[in-house]
Amino acid sequence: MKNQTHLRGFLLLRLTDSTVLLGLQAALFSLVYLVSTLENLTIVLLTVLDRHLHTPMYFFLRHLSFLDLCFISTTVPKSILNTLTFSDSISFLGCVCQLFLVIMLEGSEVGILTAMSYDRYVAICHPLHYEAAMSKRCCVWLMVVSWLSGVVFGILYSAGTFSLEFCGSNRIHQFFCDVPALLMLTCSEEHAAISVNVGLGVLYGFSCLVCIMVSYVFIFSTVLKMPSREGRSKAFSTCVPHLVVVGTFLLTGAAAYLKPPSNAPPLPDLLCSLFYTVAPPALNPIIYCLRNRDIESALSRVLNKARRALIDRY
Repeated sequence: MKNQTHLRGFLLLRLTDSTVLLGLQAALFSLVYLVSTLENLTIVLLTVLDRHLHTPMYFFLRHLSFLDLCFISTTVPKSILNTLTFSDSISFLGCVCQLFLVIMLEGSEVGILTAMSYDRYVAICHPLHYEAAMSKRCCVWLMVVSWLSGVVFGILYSAGTFSLEFCGSNRIHQFFCDVPALLMLTCSEEHAAISVNVGLGVLYGFSCLVCIMVSYVFIFSTVLKMPSREGRSKAFSTCVPHLVVVGTFLLTGAAAYLKPPSNAPPLPDLLCSLFYTVAPPALNPIIYCLRNRDIESALSRVLNKARRALIDRY
């Protein structure tokens, strides 16, 4: 039976056999995907079209929104399609591509969140040096390093996982191809390559977390010294959401990859994976932009410009 999975592919998790419940699942996933797509596309378009948002902070936010859009598009549409067609299958190549993209986008998101914390540190602690420190060249380099880090981890994890032999059941207890779920299907008990990759991933994530925490120690110490209550409130309103996003993303991701494998029911694993794959793309735009006056003003300007263009045309 060795390597038979190469021929027949994999079967993803089906939560229930009830047609009604499957329809509700497809409707819920479709709604989340539609909302997330509209939110992130809106941010990307606004930060591109409105010149007032051509700043380092919105440069990083634009890339985060584009990454989140790619992230949720990697897993959710396939799950919706399988639910609607009552099919659980995913091809071997499709599983490889999905795993690579998930890991790449996760690694890139950690890097971008770290770059955003550095941007906030410079803006609040060294405002007079902000333009020099956060130059266009520096922002581009930070973004390149973030994406390259994700690509490297995507290659390492996908190559390490699919270099193993699969035997027995080909049913993945997850709604997408993920490393912990795939390791449950392998023949060998030792996964040296994956252990090394996970160790590197933990080192990378921990290093980014340390950088973020150090940045915010300096940020909060500076904010608390501000004489203006309004200034403190504004600074906290831009920093606390970032910490919420980082904490949720890193903690749920670490829980999924570092917990020992078990044959327990997949519901806890499923909920954990939802928190680090589906929740961030849907919630990040709300967390970052719900009370953001710059985004609201940009949206108003773009809509007014579009309305005037339509009036002039007709």
